[in-house]
Amino acid sequence: MRNRYLDLLRFLAIVRVVVYHVTGWATLTLVFPAMSVMFALAGSLMAASLTRSGPAAVGRRLRRLLPSLWVLAAVFVPAMLFSGLAASPRLLLWLFPIADPPANNWGALALSIIWYLRDYLWFVLASPVAFWLFRRAPLPTLLAPYLLLVAIEVGIYPAPPVLREFGLYFGAWLLGFAHHAGMLRRLSGRVLYPLALALAVVGGAWIVAHPGPRGYDLNDNHLGNALWSAAFILIVLGRAPAGIAWLGRNRLADRAVTVVNRRALTVYLWHMPFVVALTPLVDVVGWSHQNLLGLAIRVLLVFALVGLVTLAVGWVEDVAARRPPELIPGAPPAPAGSAARPVAGPGGRPGAAWPVPAAGRAVVPAQRVAGDAATVDLNAG
Repeated sequence: MRNRYLDLLRFLAIVRVVVYHVTGWATLTLVFPAMSVMFALAGSLMAASLTRSGPAAVGRRLRRLLPSLWVLAAVFVPAMLFSGLAASPRLLLWLFPIADPPANNWGALALSIIWYLRDYLWFVLASPVAFWLFRRAPLPTLLAPYLLLVAIEVGIYPAPPVLREFGLYFGAWLLGFAHHAGMLRRLSGRVLYPLALALAVVGGAWIVAHPGPRGYDLNDNHLGNALWSAAFILIVLGRAPAGIAWLGRNRLADRAVTVVNRRALTVYLWHMPFVVALTPLVDVVGWSHQNLLGLAIRVLLVFALVGLVTLAVGWVEDVAARRPPELIPGAPPAPAGSAARPVAGPGGRPGAAWPVPAAGRAVVPAQRVAGDAATVDLNAG
């Protein structure tokens, strides 16, 4: 049984990332630190897989992660080679992005979101060891990425970029471990709320004291990002509701959440190229980032184009997850009481048996439920 609250959080995170990349509004990163939330949700899912399958879960995660990237690479790598990207063995990183895959000038921006898959890949590979440590010493394991990031940011330890990424986002991943283990839910309000408040105050103070080129944008401030996001995750996961029945009662919202969750990787990978492609419209029609109508039109255009690509290639996510491929996921189940009767074939002979709806209602397919170019900080999300 899927947790629809976690599905709703993932839906909101994906939508927030797309809107942020179109508008550039730094406030959105503070209101909803989407990337950390996505890593926390992925960490919870990884912990569940490791509990169920052990180290074999790594292979399953990679199987579900990489095919959608390969589809993107099949389109953009030839285009970059044709427009001047030098052929080299590093192109193989587009098959397994353990490091930043090569890209040319326009590709580095359009495909800058690949950093997320790179970090995700690192975290998946590190998870069996991290999960073993977490189960034996949960609190020290949870604190380790944050202490590492503090040491890096205050200049105590000039760590390589890979460790900086672990300090920035692996803490959120481990909070996902804690969510799966029930640790966050078991925290009393007298502990959870003061802890979240302390993290938010310290993180917010660091952000205010160290503004970046875009002001108070979390993507420009690693330590502030990690602390502020940790406070947010503690609340949204530590006080997760037992259920969200209202979502099931709203058929349109429920279907939207299902579609975006089943196509989350496709939406994430393909939205940035469209954002970059539509940016010249700002100069052509004079839309600035203060023009709300222009921004709204750009947001709608990006979602429309992503929707078309999702219809074309989103089924790859079904195949990767070993689900029957669907054009649009989450079709409602067939109505109860339907029966099957033979339909006459040519010449009046009995043909195939087709479902006959009760009370004249239409029959629909039953819902099928299933068991990161160089980093460009401008587009981190």
